[in-house]
Amino acid sequence: MSTRELTCIGCPVGCALTVELSGNEVISVSGNTCKIGENYGKKECTNPTRVVTSSVLVTNGKSAILPVKTEKDIPKNLIYDCVGALKNLSVKAPIHIGDVVLKNVLNTGVNIIATKDIEEA
Repeated sequence: MSTRELTCIGCPVGCALTVELSGNEVISVSGNTCKIGENYGKKECTNPTRVVTSSVLVTNGKSAILPVKTEKDIPKNLIYDCVGALKNLSVKAPIHIGDVVLKNVLNTGVNIIATKDIEEA
């Protein structure tokens, strides 16, 4: 049996979690003050995921760079590949918050969306 110490990022409290594992199976989560912490501890030890934020180039816009993010979290091991998929991407203005700039990144079923409005130049 092994133990992992984590700080929960599910809410602003930041509980200090202790997760007991038997192989890849979570036996228990302690230290959490809410259900979010328990779920976070289990997920982080068995299938960690993250929301990815980055930026892409804009053509014909009042700004040359557009901040973007994944619509929801993707597997943690795909973060660098996701950023790589955005490296040479360029979008044309106008762009609105929530516009999909890349569909189904890395076949995850998750879209990359704009997080800022950019007007046409």
